Amino acid sequence: MALGSLVLLLSLLGVLGLGDPGPLEDVVIDRYYIPKICLREVQMGDFVRYHYNGTFKDGKKFDSSYDRGATVAGVVGVGRLITGMDRGLQGMCVNERRHLIVPPHLGYGSIGVAGLIPPDATLYFDVVMLDIWNKNDKLQITTLSKPEHCNRTVENSDFVRYHYNGTLLDGTPFDSSYSKDSTYDTYVGTGWLIKGMDQGLLGMCAGEKRSIIIPPFLAYGEKGYGTVIPPQASLVFSVLLVDFHNPKDGVFLEHLEVPESCKRRAVTGDFVRYHYNGTLMDGTVFDSSYSRNHTYNTYIGKGYIIPGMDQGLQGVCMGERRRVVIPPHLAYGENGAGDKIPGSAVLIFDVHVIDFHNPEDPVEIETVYRPEGCNVTTRNRDFVRYHYNCSLLDGTKLFSSHDYENPQEVTLGASKVIEGLNSGLLNMCAGERRVLIVPPHLGHGESGARGVPGSAVLRFEVELISMEEGVPEGYLFIWHGDPPENLYEQMDLNKDGQIPADEFSTFIKSQVAEGKGRLMPSSDPEKVIADMFRNQDRNQDGKITAEELKLKSDEDQEKIHEEL
Repeated sequence: MALGSLVLLLSLLGVLGLGDPGPLEDVVIDRYYIPKICLREVQMGDFVRYHYNGTFKDGKKFDSSYDRGATVAGVVGVGRLITGMDRGLQGMCVNERRHLIVPPHLGYGSIGVAGLIPPDATLYFDVVMLDIWNKNDKLQITTLSKPEHCNRTVENSDFVRYHYNGTLLDGTPFDSSYSKDSTYDTYVGTGWLIKGMDQGLLGMCAGEKRSIIIPPFLAYGEKGYGTVIPPQASLVFSVLLVDFHNPKDGVFLEHLEVPESCKRRAVTGDFVRYHYNGTLMDGTVFDSSYSRNHTYNTYIGKGYIIPGMDQGLQGVCMGERRRVVIPPHLAYGENGAGDKIPGSAVLIFDVHVIDFHNPEDPVEIETVYRPEGCNVTTRNRDFVRYHYNCSLLDGTKLFSSHDYENPQEVTLGASKVIEGLNSGLLNMCAGERRVLIVPPHLGHGESGARGVPGSAVLRFEVELISMEEGVPEGYLFIWHGDPPENLYEQMDLNKDGQIPADEFSTFIKSQVAEGKGRLMPSSDPEKVIADMFRNQDRNQDGKITAEELKLKSDEDQEKIHEEL
């Protein structure tokens, strides 16, 4: 049809160039603009929308759709248009422009239109085609891009959030969510959208882009919409589905990495330390604990965090990585949060659990090696030497005694180490090795310590090197039996009636050497003896008198041990 018209046009133009050929037998068509892409041509029975200017041969205008501010809509080839226009529109593409010359017998003939078109008038039309559709048309969906992974697609009753650009078939824009800087949020399949959009969104993945061409009878039909969508207009939507969910959705879990050994799983009431990246379904990051270089620390199951995360962390193992997908009714709902989480947004958390504990947890003790014939074990007040490696439960090394020349030394029960480590060192034999898991309330607590994060569970590998039997709290020296009779006289070695520091030190050392008593274990026994002397030299004159020398049993009225 188009080729025949073009041949007819060329022959007529050639004749016109030679002179007036006389009356035209058919419509003269000049396709002076043809779009590069023509997806469809007008055929008999199609509905069309177009603009035109109508003039006579002398250029005088007799009609114009532009002047009326409204396009012309009609059906081609059913006699509703003048025959010349019916023929001249056939084969047109959207956005094509044509000059039509319609002879009188294909226009208004010998009668004309009273007061407007005289009899036997040749009519000149400048036409631009804006829209073509047919009552048998269906929705046209073209997938522009689609994510590699798509675990779920849109179904009826789902709530969707999407961006769109809306144009008429000729490319004229009429609306865009991007210009509002907000997604369009609605339910699918419940009548809240035009029928074509309801159908066009079905089966989409989050992150998918589609072009959806909607014929008028699935859009706004004969009435159009306001001033932006004319009657009988086909609509073209370029859609990006940002996210979707169903009001019946629960939390969706994807276990990305679960440690082979999982002795314990988190339950309600546990305190969890975890890192996370938080994204929307389109991949937009809204928050990350990594960016702050600090774990997120909280109780689970107690309402301190959004319900979806409360549920999503149940049953995690230490060291586990899991993805938690949370629908908005279990997150921040219709209002969203701040300027980074939109209303009705589905949230995706990629979580790495560092550790967790319960406030009632004791120290966990695993004996790795215990020597045979272990009869003597450590007690509070004993002086011990031990090696240790300290780390977080994710393997991060914190401290090690092996980094120093000598083992660690401490008197147990003297509040010199954290409570959990002290407990873990009790009842050990020399040479024994243990692994200790110390919860934070028996470690460094919520505040942490230098190099130790707040609320961190600590792992110690300890090896007891040696131990010395201690003395009761508050004592610096005890006798293994009764103290000597006439203690002051025996201590006054030169019998001058006073005991200076050197005599006091010589006497105590002799008692220890003879196995009659023992000092409080220490890496510096001289300091212990000096402290003992200072306690007895009550007036601090550098010597002890008989009146000053008193046993601790006399002072405390304790009969368990006798001690200076």
